Amino acid sequence: MFFLNKISQTKKLLLKTTLVTTMASSLIAFSNGPVAFADSSESSKDYHVYLEGTYIGNVADKSVVNKIIAEKAADTDFMQQIQDVPYQVFPTAETETETVQTIRNIFQLQTEASAIMIDGKPVAYVENQTTAEEVMKKLIQQYVPEDQLAELKARKASDNKNIPALKENESRLLDVRLSKNVSFSNEDTAPRKIMSAEEAVTFLQKGTLEEKKYVIQKGDVLEIIAHDHHMKMADILAVNPGLSEDKLLKIGQKINMTVPKPFIEVIVEKEVNKKEEIPYKKNVVEDKTLLKGKTKVKQEGKKGARSVTYKISEHNGVTVNKDEVNGTILEQPVNEIVIKGTKVIPSRGDGTFAWPTVGGYISSKQGPRWGRMHKGIDIARPSNRTIKAADNGVVVSAGWGGGYGNKIVIDHQNGYRTLYGHMSSLKVHVGQKVSKGSAIGIMGATGDATGVHLHFEVYKNGSLVNPLSYLR
Repeated sequence: MFFLNKISQTKKLLLKTTLVTTMASSLIAFSNGPVAFADSSESSKDYHVYLEGTYIGNVADKSVVNKIIAEKAADTDFMQQIQDVPYQVFPTAETETETVQTIRNIFQLQTEASAIMIDGKPVAYVENQTTAEEVMKKLIQQYVPEDQLAELKARKASDNKNIPALKENESRLLDVRLSKNVSFSNEDTAPRKIMSAEEAVTFLQKGTLEEKKYVIQKGDVLEIIAHDHHMKMADILAVNPGLSEDKLLKIGQKINMTVPKPFIEVIVEKEVNKKEEIPYKKNVVEDKTLLKGKTKVKQEGKKGARSVTYKISEHNGVTVNKDEVNGTILEQPVNEIVIKGTKVIPSRGDGTFAWPTVGGYISSKQGPRWGRMHKGIDIARPSNRTIKAADNGVVVSAGWGGGYGNKIVIDHQNGYRTLYGHMSSLKVHVGQKVSKGSAIGIMGATGDATGVHLHFEVYKNGSLVNPLSYLR
């Protein structure tokens, strides 16, 4: 028999014995450990292992047992927790493997703990029932303030059925409950499985104590990351607040890849009153005396207001249901009335520009190009080469324009002018009134052009603007 350090009084160790091994004949004791062996007179290689005088099996090499004892003797944490306890008789082992496993089982240190049982199954272990109760209290308080819980308890105790209506922006708990049955049980478990109260709360909430992180690499996109980790894009976005599909990812950025799988949910039912805005409608009235493209506000719009009460159900802080209980109009909205002109003057544009070609694509945008400013956009490869007026107006220039080649400039009589360059031929003349969409020339490659295309510019009150901001 040997004795080791005493442990805390709150622990109950289930190590059932200390070890003493003997052989049937002469005893050879190892003073540095609790194991003893004896060789038979015939120097047999088969060793009988005894535990407190009880035979538990054979081994071919006594170093197998010595190794197990040495491993445990080197475990400081283990040795500090063992105390003198009574032994238990183990069943006889048939093979060396069974003998070794029996010895290892002897060293399976366990301690009494309080198991948090969910629907009858142990999920987490804490030191004692007081801690277990604290865990559940902390879990609920993650989602409901303590003062609101106290108010709910007092209200239910008074059985007050005449509950007053909520005032503006007030809220009130209706019920707080757990999604599954919870109980506590005194269980024996390995000390390493025992959690602190904080760890147990996290474990019950998320299903794990460790969150997986992914470090963004060059060329990463969320869709590929989700696919590679067998996750849904929505799950990644849900566990990474502030992240969105179109948000730029930074190399080295860490994102959470752990989707919580809670063991239990805190269900909160509550009433919430809010003052909400009622949007106003916009009514448009056409006026044939007002020029097309012109608008004026006849009546300013004004938002209304209402008081509304919702019944809301939340699971672990996430709203899963929201029903309107009642609503009261506090102020009716006032609709906006806008007068829209429909009068068309053939020589005057309405301020919106139609695409000036029959199809085609933008081969070059406005901006710096080849060391200088490209003033407009280039449109190439249309269905046919007809060039059209972008809006109603008067032709103020039609002819050769140097680097522009054959060009046309239209004044739309409303502050806007458009320029069309590199045409092979012109179909209009200076002073001619043109309507939106009418043919004014044929696309070409005259002037400083490297291929057939239309160069198109837009000016507003004499200043160059980006055509892409005005084309419809």
